[in-house]
Amino acid sequence: MTSKERAYLKSLASTMNPLFQVGKSSITPEFTKGIDEALEARELIKINVLKNCMDDPREIAQVLAERTKSQVVQVIGKKIILYRKSSDNPKIFE
Repeated sequence: MTSKERAYLKSLASTMNPLFQVGKSSITPEFTKGIDEALEARELIKINVLKNCMDDPREIAQVLAERTKSQVVQVIGKKIILYRKSSDNPKIFE
């Protein structure tokens, strides 16, 4: 991903509300499946890491990116932005 593409995705994500929240139970298989389905439908998602989650947001982002074959666009504080091009219906970069 180029820096221009990353900047464009950051600008798109800045107006988005978080779709998912990572809580005390951290990353479960069901949570990962939900992220995977949301990435297929939307391509770009924002995730909020709650205060009661003891894991580092950067580590969570890396694990989710590996498991869903997506890319980490940005991690700021407790917000994670992930991107994966949809295999069926690409929307952002056509």
